[in-house]
Amino acid sequence: MSERDFLPVILGSDENAYGTVRLFREAYGIRPLLLCTRRLIPTLDSDLFDIECIPDFDSEKVFPDALRRILTEKKKEYGKLIVVACSDYYAAMMSKYGAGFGDLVANSFISPSLLDTLDTKDKFYALCEKYGLDYPKTVVASPENRESAVEDMGFSFPIVVKPENSNAYEYLHCSFEGKKKVFFFDTKEEYLTVIRAMNGSDYRGNLIIQEFIPGGDDAMRVMNAYSGNDGKVRVMCLGQPVLEEYSPKTLGNYAAIISRSDKEICDRIRGFLEELGYVGYSNFDMKYDRRTGKYMMFEINPRPGRSSYFVRAAGINMMKELVDDAVYGKKRDTVLYSSETALWTAVPKGVLLKYVKDEGLRSEIRTLWKAKKVERTLFNPEDKNLKRRLRVRRYYLTYYKAYRLYYFDKEARSAKQ
Repeated sequence: MSERDFLPVILGSDENAYGTVRLFREAYGIRPLLLCTRRLIPTLDSDLFDIECIPDFDSEKVFPDALRRILTEKKKEYGKLIVVACSDYYAAMMSKYGAGFGDLVANSFISPSLLDTLDTKDKFYALCEKYGLDYPKTVVASPENRESAVEDMGFSFPIVVKPENSNAYEYLHCSFEGKKKVFFFDTKEEYLTVIRAMNGSDYRGNLIIQEFIPGGDDAMRVMNAYSGNDGKVRVMCLGQPVLEEYSPKTLGNYAAIISRSDKEICDRIRGFLEELGYVGYSNFDMKYDRRTGKYMMFEINPRPGRSSYFVRAAGINMMKELVDDAVYGKKRDTVLYSSETALWTAVPKGVLLKYVKDEGLRSEIRTLWKAKKVERTLFNPEDKNLKRRLRVRRYYLTYYKAYRLYYFDKEARSAKQ
């Protein structure tokens, strides 16, 4: 391998982007290029990559021309360029414009027509219905019937309410009192209070109203996969979240994951992806319904998950799979499944041991920590900048206050069902 064989171009500057940098450096010792609108805390004061901050890069008026300019320049220096989108927005832009970049980009992105069938939760559930994947009882509420939608849901409170795409530009940039990424309501009155505030905002997208599947954070499951340019799944990794985040802007994001093995659900999702002709990274969120023994699908994201560094904890470098496929054309005859049990966490050990309620999981966390089978994306021994290390440590410590202020027990809702 020559250091000029390829250049990773990473879109974003969040924790996902930083973890992606780590994976490329570990496998190839290469210095990636990050493109973003501004540098976020996870990538501040790190010199492990090059970065270009482009004003309004998240605007469709700027993105395609700016990216084309940079790709054209870098193609003069490198054999191949691969692009990794670390947010739904950038993934959607690559889906829309990727084919137009031609041989400037070596890896593939799903077509706009395929993205249109799964980019909102209601469309994804239609695909689940078609391909035999399970999903929660759901009502889709348009802006005009948000208030009346709960009158005849076909299921009772407690309920979960989400924007059709909580990472979409329209929802990220709207403002109203009580705004969250996902809402949990025990009563109709609680629901209407927030919905009336939402109706006064600029958000005009649909709402997804769902039955609450019994179980706490540890009933969730997350799957990350990579499908090659030929549409064949090359690698899959399943994780069990043991704790989620609770701050309003990040509610529902995974705070800690233990990697697991379950070939049956892997094979079902593999079949789904290959039937669709899916290419690139995919990230599935689901919940295990103890009443039925089924995995209930919530959504698919066309990118590596924000918490996808848990796959590295399980012994798999998903960026290596991308490079082997798109740069070197190496074929994989069998799918690589994770088999190693390890812990990934974005929060301090003290937070885990206080807010993970299951004693068996707490014991497992202690055991994994003692065995040094723990990965933390931002704690990188290679990144020696003292200012960065201090900032990252302060950032982690803020979780103690966040959980003290916002944590609530989802398992208590299960007792009502």
